[in-house]
Amino acid sequence: MARGKKSSKPRRRTSEPPKKIEIDEPEYVDYKDVDMLKRFLNEQGKLLPRRVTGVSAKFQRQLTRATKRARHLSLIPFVADAVR
Repeated sequence: MARGKKSSKPRRRTSEPPKKIEIDEPEYVDYKDVDMLKRFLNEQGKLLPRRVTGVSAKFQRQLTRATKRARHLSLIPFVADAVR
């Protein structure tokens, strides 16, 4: 049987990138705690993904819900101000 040709390149070892944010997950994410929510937003105002922040799926869902509520009440902007 024909087998695939082996690559001459060695395999790369992928390592886990360092987490940007080190935070203890609180029991409850409050939408009124704007300073805490802003730590999970990038410069454009988008929510940072789990792979960057290193938080659990449950905490990420709570963050998403709290961010949407805070945006709806105009506590944080939907989009960051554009600098030209």
